[in-house]
Amino acid sequence: MATDDIPDMPALRARIDALDAQLIALLAQRSALIDRAARIKARDDLPARIEARIEEVVTNARRHAERAGLDPDLIESIWRRLIEAAIAQEDRHLKGDPA
Repeated sequence: MATDDIPDMPALRARIDALDAQLIALLAQRSALIDRAARIKARDDLPARIEARIEEVVTNARRHAERAGLDPDLIESIWRRLIEAAIAQEDRHLKGDPA
């Protein structure tokens, strides 16, 4: 991503804000997939928390972070919070409360 073309702080902040909006949109897509996962897990009688899958997702996130030049420990921390939120979301669905 080219950043040398950003002339000043207002322009930089605008780019960051636009990127944040894109990240939120991606998280909303992920949330919709979690809703679908919960419906599949309910159908297949699977639990919300599957430890092996958690570790697989964290490993993938760390690998992607390293490739992107990001701190893998930071990304792991963020992803573990994201995963816990997803498990809670699935749990609500599995208990019949999709709110």
